Amino acid sequence: MKIEHIRHRLRALGAKPAHEARLLRAWLQGGALDGGPRADATRLPKGVLEALPGLAQELDTLASVRSSHPGEDGSIRLLLGLGDGQTVESVLLPRDGLCISTQVGCAVGCVFCMTGRDGLLRQLGSAEIVAQVALARRQRRVHKVVFMGMGEPAHNLDNVVDAIELLGAEGGLPHKNLVLSTVGDARVFERLPQMQVKPALALSLHSTRAELRARLLPRAPRIDPAELVECAEAYARATGYPIQYQWTLIEGVNDGPDELEGIARLLAGKYAVMNMIPFNRVDGLDFRRPSWERAAEIARWLHQHRILTKLRRSAGQDVDAGCGQLRARATQAGFARRERARAGPAGI
Repeated sequence: MKIEHIRHRLRALGAKPAHEARLLRAWLQGGALDGGPRADATRLPKGVLEALPGLAQELDTLASVRSSHPGEDGSIRLLLGLGDGQTVESVLLPRDGLCISTQVGCAVGCVFCMTGRDGLLRQLGSAEIVAQVALARRQRRVHKVVFMGMGEPAHNLDNVVDAIELLGAEGGLPHKNLVLSTVGDARVFERLPQMQVKPALALSLHSTRAELRARLLPRAPRIDPAELVECAEAYARATGYPIQYQWTLIEGVNDGPDELEGIARLLAGKYAVMNMIPFNRVDGLDFRRPSWERAAEIARWLHQHRILTKLRRSAGQDVDAGCGQLRARATQAGFARRERARAGPAGI
């Protein structure tokens, strides 16, 4: 379902723009659709009131919690079921943040990420995207939303843009607290400046060397890292928000002096923050995460070279719930159950 489908349905029931805004705000805040102000301007028409129970039930089926995995850092990883039985993940982050998904699976195929191992299964509609926010707000306060979960937002840009516009207009979220993460796509740099709600931008860099980045992100657009940084810098200066560069730190792959010198060279004088995230262990992958001491040493070196750097822990590491792992385990468990059922009782 898309946000526009909800709007069309409300209009067919007699809703005016003020009614639409009121109902969408109530939903996005995680509240009851019939709650909120009772002023004449937003009093709901009879047709809308009669349809609210059915509409509320339908919205609830867009995303529901299949399982919840609290972490020691205060984060909660959520495996969410969608209306068609597919699953995605979202994460309640410390300090009122929420990480949400935009696709079931991912086509980029980052070699260090579980999400892309099965490729792209389907897009999320804009209503499915914002439903993750409505669901999270039933559990606790959400004041920042990052589009960094499953999927590449640039590959579902129309739905992502619609979701951002609604969250910025009716979701009670400052525009700078809406953060779109991308591996870098020309469509993002063309589209975002045209939006009414201009989100902050996070760019998954992972290497300053074009050939290594192509191996790590095999189906990302072939844009040289230096060109990506220049495109991102133009957006940062236009919006007044620093670019958040994402760097998954992998021992022996992108943690050497050559990469650090490359970061210092590319980001010198840029309106930017470098987020260093040590690799989250994934079963079946040979990559290793550096020690926390080594990661801290890297962050200190970058600080000394005037690159604002934050060393971050990936939410869910202590419960083996990095991005894509919950869904993978649930999918494997479901496959095993179906195989057992197909085989029949033991010994037959």
